[in-house]
Amino acid sequence: MTIIMYGSAILAVAVVVLMLIKKMDITITLFLMGIVLMFIAMAMGKGLGINDFNSTGVLFLDPLKALVDQFKSTMNSAGFIILILGGYSAYMSSIGANQVTVSVLTKPVKKIKSVYILVPVVFLLGNLLSLVVPSASNLAIILLATLYPVMIQAGMSPLTAAGIIATTATVMPTPLGSDNVAIATELAKTAEFTNISVSEYVFKHHAIVSIPTLFVMAAVHYFWQKYMDKKATSKGENIQVELVEERSVEGGKLFRSVYVMLPLLPIILLILAFALEKIGIKITVGVEVVSIFSFIVAMICEAIRHKNAKKALDGSADFFKGMGGAMPVVALTVAASVFVTGLKAIGLINELQDIMSGMQASGTGFVLPLIMVLLSALIVLLSGSGTSLFFAMVPLMVPLAAAAGISVLAISVPMGLAGNLLRAVSPVAAVVMIVSGSVKKTPLEIVRRTSMPMIAGTIFMFVLSMIVFL
Repeated sequence: MTIIMYGSAILAVAVVVLMLIKKMDITITLFLMGIVLMFIAMAMGKGLGINDFNSTGVLFLDPLKALVDQFKSTMNSAGFIILILGGYSAYMSSIGANQVTVSVLTKPVKKIKSVYILVPVVFLLGNLLSLVVPSASNLAIILLATLYPVMIQAGMSPLTAAGIIATTATVMPTPLGSDNVAIATELAKTAEFTNISVSEYVFKHHAIVSIPTLFVMAAVHYFWQKYMDKKATSKGENIQVELVEERSVEGGKLFRSVYVMLPLLPIILLILAFALEKIGIKITVGVEVVSIFSFIVAMICEAIRHKNAKKALDGSADFFKGMGGAMPVVALTVAASVFVTGLKAIGLINELQDIMSGMQASGTGFVLPLIMVLLSALIVLLSGSGTSLFFAMVPLMVPLAAAAGISVLAISVPMGLAGNLLRAVSPVAAVVMIVSGSVKKTPLEIVRRTSMPMIAGTIFMFVLSMIVFL
């Protein structure tokens, strides 16, 4: 039985990792492997190992019912929030608010004449903009059209500008991130973090590590890009490029001053609610409530702008299309839970918990987080995906941390940050390929510019996480 358990688990994990590396659909792979593992567990006489599970009465249908139950559970919690966020982000893009925010916030950059002072400024600004455009690829496309020309006109080398843009969507603490929503939802089920909100998780725990990490990476960017440019010049390479025309967002002052705030409105409201709670004023609002409120405000703005309520209402269809576009993230979350259910069913999770329990007294509490971060690093570098493995591991974090006798935050924070940081070091990551194609450089040339800041950031955030959470 032990051989069957380990053999089936290793084979299932190997298939998932192979699919990640080959950039095939990881969601359906997790679903299928989870169901197969449940069938194996039933054949071993272990059952499904799910608490309060009501059987269909037909054994071969029980794994499918477990899948359906997981969908229902997820849609009642993290899944619904992710859909709402997807809808709001899509609506902000459709009405042009995201473009306005990027245009307005990047405008002060034009006044900075020192090339290398621009490096950390643009890096931090780009990360701030990731609050508005959470997709690394989409943000890179927008910045290549708006900010890249500004940097080139200031005298920055194409590779320095490209390296900064490729690293703009990293670890900005945001309660609107689907990865943060997933882990906060999982933490809320535990006694230690009962009913913890996404805002509380991000502002109380995530930000303690992520914000210092951002400033460290900004400083490393400054010295690394300066060094790489000097090295390129010494080799006789021409690091300058022809000036390109800057693209601007059209619209009047009123339009720009109002619409610049709309993409940030949910975050502003969440920060306000969090701050009020700290001074004793309790306001119970979640991400979904503030997002829907912000959506209504945006629709009113659209009606005033176009002087046509019907047009504003018709445009709301983009919100619901965006919800549909976020469904793959929800499906990935469910698929990860089904896969973990399969691993639990064959007994692997209990086995891992026993191993972790044996390590409690050895003073090696950092080993489990380190293994998770190194595993994330390997998969991200090979596949270019910064979150797929994280979503797959979310259901495992709480039981493994408990067995190891450490805080789950010592796993969730560094593992989540590692995936987002090291994505920019993978030559097959979508954001790296988009940037390299746009500036007509190879992905490896871009990675040489992103590697040192991101690796330094990963090491710093891991050490800081261990100091804070262990």
